[in-house]
Amino acid sequence: MKHPARIPTRIAALAVLLLGCAQAGVLPDDRADILWHRYSGGGMVIQGPSILVRKKFGDHLSAAYNHYEDMISGASIDVITQASAYKEHRKQDSLSVDILHGKTTYSGGYIHSRENDYKSTTAFASVSQDMFGDLTTVSFGFTRGWDKVGEVGTTRNDPLERRNWQVGVSQILTRNLLLGLNFETSESEGFLNNPYRQVRYLDNSQRGYDYQKERYPHTRTGNAASGQLKYYLPWHAAVAGSYRFYRDTWGIGAHTAELGYTQPAFRSWTFDTHVRLYRQNQANFYSDLFPFQDAQNFLARDRELAAFRSLTMGVGATWEYHIPRYSWLQKGTFNLRWDRMRINYDDFRDLRVQGVTPGTEPLYTLDASILQGFISFWF
Repeated sequence: MKHPARIPTRIAALAVLLLGCAQAGVLPDDRADILWHRYSGGGMVIQGPSILVRKKFGDHLSAAYNHYEDMISGASIDVITQASAYKEHRKQDSLSVDILHGKTTYSGGYIHSRENDYKSTTAFASVSQDMFGDLTTVSFGFTRGWDKVGEVGTTRNDPLERRNWQVGVSQILTRNLLLGLNFETSESEGFLNNPYRQVRYLDNSQRGYDYQKERYPHTRTGNAASGQLKYYLPWHAAVAGSYRFYRDTWGIGAHTAELGYTQPAFRSWTFDTHVRLYRQNQANFYSDLFPFQDAQNFLARDRELAAFRSLTMGVGATWEYHIPRYSWLQKGTFNLRWDRMRINYDDFRDLRVQGVTPGTEPLYTLDASILQGFISFWF
C-alpha cells in the first residue's frame, strides 16, 4: 500500500538535509557525498543511493546538485490485509544555489521526484541575515510544491499543491551555548489521501466487516514551533536537546523531543548517539473500524493518522582521513549511522489476526532499522 501523502514531507526533509541552506555570511565548502541508505521494518525494505556535489564559484556563489533514489519492495500490514506485494523505484533530482552578499545569504532550489504513480515538483527560496555582531542569525523561507497523484491501472492524475513558510532565529547565548527557535506554517490543497487505501466498517458478513475507499478533506493547514539548545562541553564534546510541537486542521497534535550527545575521540574519530520520542493523537476523521458504510463525510484508516507513540535510538561514527598524495583533496570522512525505531499504535489493529470479534484484534506494533553509510570528500 503506497504512501503518496508522505512524499511532500520526505521531499521537504531532503531539501533541508541533502541540499540545505548556507549559514548567513558563510558559503558551504566544496564537497561531494556518496550515500547508501536502507530501511527495513513492517514488511518493507526501502534502500538506494544518494550523490551530492557542492561547488563554489568565486566568493559569492555556491551551487549543489543531488540525485537520490528509493527502491521499495515488500508488503506492509496494509498490503497483506488488502492488496498484494509490490516493487517500486522512485528517483529524485535536486539543484540549489546560494548567493552571499555581505552578511546576507540568498538561497533557492528546485526538486523533482518521480515514480510510476506520483510526480512531484518543488521550488524553495530563503534568505538569512547575520546581525548584532554575528551573534544572531535570522532566516525566512518559502517552499511551493506541485504534485500529480496517479493510480496504477487508471488514468488518475489528480493535482496536489503545497505551500510552506518558515522563520527561524539562531542566537549565541554564551561562548558554549547556542539557541535556535523556529516556526513554520504549511498548507496543502488537492488530492490528499492514498488512492489505494481503504477503511473498514462493520457488516453482517462472516468476517464481520467490509472495506470502502478512504475520503479525505481537500485542504490541510498545519503549524509547528520548535526550539533547540546545543551546549559545548569542556572536553570538546557537545550535548543537544530539542522539542517540537505540531498542530493541524485535521485535529492532529504531535510532540517530538530529542536528546543527543557527540564525542570526538582518538584524534580522527567522532561518535554520537541520540534518542527521540514522538507522540501524536488521531485525526478527527480516523477510525480503525467504522460502525457502518459511509458513516461520516470523511473516512481514514491510515495508521499515520492514528494515535501512536514512537521511540528511536541511534548511534553513529565518523572517521576523518587525509591522503597526502592528492593535493586537491583537503580531507575525507567515512560515516556510519544506525537507528532502531519502535512504533506502538493506540488505535490501529493488526488484521493479520483472524477469528476474533472485529475491533478486538491486538494493537499493531512496528519495529524498524535504518542504516546509512556515506563517504564525504572536501576539495
